[in-house]
Amino acid sequence: MEDNTETTAGTAKALSPSVAVVILNWNGRAFLEKFLPSVMASDYDALQVIVADNASTDDSLDFLKQQYPSISIIVNPGNEGFARGYNLALKQVQAEYYVLLNSDVEVTPGWIRPVIGLMQSDRSIAACQPKLLAYADKERFEYAGASGGWIDHL
Repeated sequence: MEDNTETTAGTAKALSPSVAVVILNWNGRAFLEKFLPSVMASDYDALQVIVADNASTDDSLDFLKQQYPSISIIVNPGNEGFARGYNLALKQVQAEYYVLLNSDVEVTPGWIRPVIGLMQSDRSIAACQPKLLAYADKERFEYAGASGGWIDHL
């Protein structure tokens, strides 16, 4: 782990760990257009956003280059699928933490800060995720078929 402090006027100040948000894309311009603004509005100061493209044939890449020139783009050689697409992209990314974010996810400005804070506080944690709320009903958890909604009352 690198030294993550800087000296300002003789006092040491902790810097935020670097976080790379990697979004896998394949012909997903509509998702990028709808959900990328929330990611770009994140208030985390050491955040880089990267779109890993699985050889899209739509205008996703043109859209990104025109609307989001600050986003890094990694172009995979073909539609590599989910796991291989991310694995190829992550080999090209340098950060202290990696977030694999689906392109159809809306985030809040402070969404990643608690996750990074938790991971920094306990080095035995290897992976975690923020609470996922349903897009259509933000009072309910998004369980994607896994827990059947039984946890919503908690």
